[in-house]
Amino acid sequence: MSETPSVVEDAPKPSAAFNLETILSDNHEAVEHPGTYSNGVSTVGWDEEGAETQAAEGYCIECEDQPAQVLCETCSDAYCEVCFAAQHRKGSRRQHKSKPLSGQGGKKPTKPATTDDATREESMDVDEGGASDSDDDEWEGIAPGPSTTEVLGAQPAIGVKVGEWFVERAKYIPLRLTLIERKYLRLLEAALNVSEYTDKIDTIGFGLSKAKRIVQQIRELCAIMSGLLLAADYKQGQELFTDRDFESNAEFYQSIFELGRRHKIMNPDKMRTTYGKLIYLLQDSQSPDVKELLNFSCVRPIKTVYSILEEHQVTDLLRDDLITVATKEIYSEGRSRREIQKDIKSKERAIETLAARYERDGLSQEKLRQCLYSIGDNHAFLRVNRDPCERMINYLKEYFHPTQAKDSKSSLAIRSGRDGARLSHDHGKQYAYVLQSLTLWREILHDMFHLWSLAEQDLLAENVPYRLRDTGQGLNRVQASPKTSRMMHNILHKAQKSVGAWIGSSVIHMGDHNVPNALMFIDKYTQIYRILLPICNTLSQIPSLAAKPALRSYIDDEFGSTENLTREILGDFFRHGFDGSGADNFFDAGSCIDGRLTSAWNWCATIEKKRYFHVFLLAGFVGFDGEW
Repeated sequence: MSETPSVVEDAPKPSAAFNLETILSDNHEAVEHPGTYSNGVSTVGWDEEGAETQAAEGYCIECEDQPAQVLCETCSDAYCEVCFAAQHRKGSRRQHKSKPLSGQGGKKPTKPATTDDATREESMDVDEGGASDSDDDEWEGIAPGPSTTEVLGAQPAIGVKVGEWFVERAKYIPLRLTLIERKYLRLLEAALNVSEYTDKIDTIGFGLSKAKRIVQQIRELCAIMSGLLLAADYKQGQELFTDRDFESNAEFYQSIFELGRRHKIMNPDKMRTTYGKLIYLLQDSQSPDVKELLNFSCVRPIKTVYSILEEHQVTDLLRDDLITVATKEIYSEGRSRREIQKDIKSKERAIETLAARYERDGLSQEKLRQCLYSIGDNHAFLRVNRDPCERMINYLKEYFHPTQAKDSKSSLAIRSGRDGARLSHDHGKQYAYVLQSLTLWREILHDMFHLWSLAEQDLLAENVPYRLRDTGQGLNRVQASPKTSRMMHNILHKAQKSVGAWIGSSVIHMGDHNVPNALMFIDKYTQIYRILLPICNTLSQIPSLAAKPALRSYIDDEFGSTENLTREILGDFFRHGFDGSGADNFFDAGSCIDGRLTSAWNWCATIEKKRYFHVFLLAGFVGFDGEW
């Protein structure tokens, strides 16, 4: 099915002939032309937009889903803090006077419930009056203020009070798969590998009626689910094919699909081709028409560490100071075997102590160990994905001056039209632009599990339809992502305040041709470590390469010294990895939030032409999409 239809409230249901038996049979005459409704009102097309309504009283005039906190005296409109900062970030609006709204007191106003609120929510690509993604003429100061969302910092050090850090973090940490679940995961991946679901569904069939598209969708769902059950249990599979009764096996299907989603979140480099099929299949299964025909939902919430512990009322485990020892990651670089073994034993003792201390009826020690190992997996994820951003920030501060360059080689200045750059920045402006971009990436990756959870909520929302559109990169499902967009604006607002000044556009593309939906957003930002980690690894190996006389001679002759080599690599990346290039046309990329990542990928595509490329190869580089 190309589109997810939404049904007008109180509209009569189709005829009784439109049921599971007739759809799965070869006789489609009864469903191809279900007829019109008795009152002459048909279903609303997916491309019809509801009438605009004003924000509910007490809510932000811009996003309409957050309590109003600031009143702009010039505009006479009430905003939440994030939307106010986004709308008044440049131009004449920067001079608008505002005052905090009184009487909030943390009390959230009551918003009247409507059946189509979700369809009216828009992705908040907020910027000054349709401003383009071009670079700004002046730096923008960000006024400090109270944050609307608490964003957790780095993990607590060993021996300090952990407070609520692990409690908040564990709400979005998926539970590690067990051995039995990994067997089911192989079945799911095998079924998705042979499936042509998106090839058959995401096509524009002008001659196909709505009923035919639903028939194709249901058949594809049934084929995948029936194959999974038959592979797992032959007897149950035979019953499924005989009775066409999917409802009785609903729990099995939900668990299979859930563990696939959970595995992907914990391992972003896995299921790179099959996860898209899975999430689009589940997205279609959330359609009210499909759900009614199947008589059950294919989706259930992700199992998290917090949900398991909360179910058995042992969340105090997450406040135990010993948890920092039980979940710490043990490094081997630059340490003796004795030190490593000592850390391993202390970690094992801490795990066993916590497992015995919080064991309950129905919650075994093995399950508690699984929860602790899952938190440890989260630390490993942060080290691989977030820490390269921190390392690059340190390199920037170590090798380059914030405001002035010593010579042309240490200058980060770029000019539009030269060497493919789309932006014009002097050294100080480019330094700040790179610093804020890396800071933003670090904050995004720090909260990636939270963002992923919100992205799946947006993708699998029942009342937020998608549109199948040619975005210039093939047919894509364009869908608004209000929850993900809201979280991104909170992270952006925090990053803006942390750096103190903001260069370029703050447009966040979501639900448009640049980033069609939340799945594409997640896929973009899980690739950051693939860009930064090979650079960090190469730079860290330059001293060991220079220890060999032949390579030392090559480095000295070609670059002058190891320090010059390091500075040249960093300088080239900081200039042309953040120059606004890489888009298909002049109006895309630029200095917007997503354009910064596009520029970095464009730099990766040209690394073979760099004169220092041989140093990357000597350090073991095989590609930005390879294994390191």
